[in-house]
Amino acid sequence: MDTLGTVEVPADRYWGAQTQRSLQNFRIGEGAAERMPEPLIRALGLVKRAAAEVNTRAGLLRPDVGGAIMAAAAEVAEGRLADHFPLVIWQTGSGTQTNMNANEVIARRATEILASANGSPTATTAAATTATTTATASAPVAIRIHPNDHVNLGQSSNELSRLSVHHRLLPALQGLQEVLSTKAREFGSVVKIGRTHTQDATPLTLGQEFSGYATQVQYGIERVRQSMGQVYLLAQGGTAVGTGLNTFQGFAEAMAEVISRDTGLPFLTAPNKFEALAAHDALVALHGSINALAVSLSKIGNDIRLLGSGPRCGLGELLLPANEPGSSIMPGKVNPTQVEALLMVCSQVMGSNHVAVSVAGGAVGGQFELNVAKPLIAAATLRSTALLADAAASFAARTVSELRADEGRIGRLVRESLMLVTALNPLIGYDAAARVAKKAHSEGTTLREAALALGLVSGEEFDRVVQPDKMLAPYDLAARIGGGGGGVGGGSK
Repeated sequence: MDTLGTVEVPADRYWGAQTQRSLQNFRIGEGAAERMPEPLIRALGLVKRAAAEVNTRAGLLRPDVGGAIMAAAAEVAEGRLADHFPLVIWQTGSGTQTNMNANEVIARRATEILASANGSPTATTAAATTATTTATASAPVAIRIHPNDHVNLGQSSNELSRLSVHHRLLPALQGLQEVLSTKAREFGSVVKIGRTHTQDATPLTLGQEFSGYATQVQYGIERVRQSMGQVYLLAQGGTAVGTGLNTFQGFAEAMAEVISRDTGLPFLTAPNKFEALAAHDALVALHGSINALAVSLSKIGNDIRLLGSGPRCGLGELLLPANEPGSSIMPGKVNPTQVEALLMVCSQVMGSNHVAVSVAGGAVGGQFELNVAKPLIAAATLRSTALLADAAASFAARTVSELRADEGRIGRLVRESLMLVTALNPLIGYDAAARVAKKAHSEGTTLREAALALGLVSGEEFDRVVQPDKMLAPYDLAARIGGGGGGVGGGSK
């Protein structure tokens, strides 16, 4: 029973009437993917446990009632009661029904815990009347813990859209960054041809190329960390519209202190609860950094896929690991499957989740004192976090760590590149160097042969200047001037 009347609830479930009504009224989507994410449910358990502790300290809950609620809420936070949270994302925009789902489950489980401790029969329903809540009252044997009056004391469902990326996304990214850095060192002496506009460019090392990938991921990690600052500002204590109605002075600060202690993360109470409830700009900004990360990972993955194309008719500079057969019709074919999975994840994050979070955070979700797209924002951000974490870890372990360089192929491509002629620019000038490249390309000869045929340099000069392994960094200006090299075109004939 709830304030609307009586509704039948399965006897083997901890949830109550409000959860059951939501199940009946929001039959939207199929499968576990549409349910409220488990990390969000666990976070609710942490919040409810913290509130019970703060309210017990303040004398608003009897110690035995508060202790039972804390124990039950801890079970939710540990994922032990996950089967009792059946609601989908697509519900009331404040997340009220999932908040009440937690209140009902915790109330019934806490009633069982309290009854067991008192030596009385275990309660069989969470739809019970409230009992005295002052610390001085005597404990009735058959006390029933109420989902609103006890578990939800001093709270509102409008506050429950905060999450952390620390325990999943950041460790996965750090692992990928470390593997990319290892490969950068491993490939440090492998000179290859660079490419811009998908065309041949001047040389670099494969290690330098991978150092760029490692730095992209490192910057992505830093952006995510920077964007987390305002996500740590909690709306708890603002209740319905930000005024803090039905809480006591100090409740908000105490909640932040307990949650910070329990999670080991730097949570603080939001200085302005009106902003914290009405807007979710902090989560939109967080997802913005996650979106940028997806952009980076898609670029890295696609580069590695192209560099490993072949094995004989593509670029073929990288040898990709053979994780599984690549074709049901072409024997021996191996495909870059981990990269393809990563690219699909990045597409989902960029093309669906980020748009959803952005739209839901603005005019669609936010009106007046409350954003009413909280479940979507939370679920989409958690999905992006989980997908990128898993994809990055899988990509690091099953592709990047197993990559090998085909140094023979890389060496041949370097020797054949026309863009080595760039090294002649300071000696003969841009226009003359372009003549060398065009002649070599049109006649199918080497750059050396073309330069000598045009009479622009001697063989000794060409061999001294056009050395790929000496074209990997800026030159020493003092040494060049001191050596009599002169300015641009100073040695042209």
